[in-house]
Amino acid sequence: MATKKIDDVFSLTSFDPAKVTETFRDFAEKGAAQSKDAYSKMKTAAEDATKTVEATLESAQSGSVALGLKAIEALRTNAENSLSHMEALMGVKSVSELFELQTAFIRKQAELAMEQAKSMQEATKKIAETVAKPGKDAAEKAFAGFKKG
Repeated sequence: MATKKIDDVFSLTSFDPAKVTETFRDFAEKGAAQSKDAYSKMKTAAEDATKTVEATLESAQSGSVALGLKAIEALRTNAENSLSHMEALMGVKSVSELFELQTAFIRKQAELAMEQAKSMQEATKKIAETVAKPGKDAAEKAFAGFKKG
């Protein structure tokens, strides 16, 4: 009796090619749909990443220009002050006047250097925040997507 059951299971008369074809078609359609969905998500993620990189590079470039202009402004101010000081030194009539002018110049330059350093620091901080913003926004968007999913 056991041999008859085995023969029935493996016999070609119980094999239905329509069922196999239908099962394979369902499997292929589901696989294609999942592949399309995965491709769509990857494409969107790649486009978002490209936009983030472009925004970051634009911010970095404009920030570099702004810092460069601030540095040029500081150099110009320092050069003008030095030339003015040299002109004042040329008209010195006594050693005490020389020391007075030199002391005032050094004090003024020290204060100016502190102001310039503070200004550059603030500008650098703002630029860093601006450059980091696209990446931060993209990360927040990605994490929000994980929370939904």
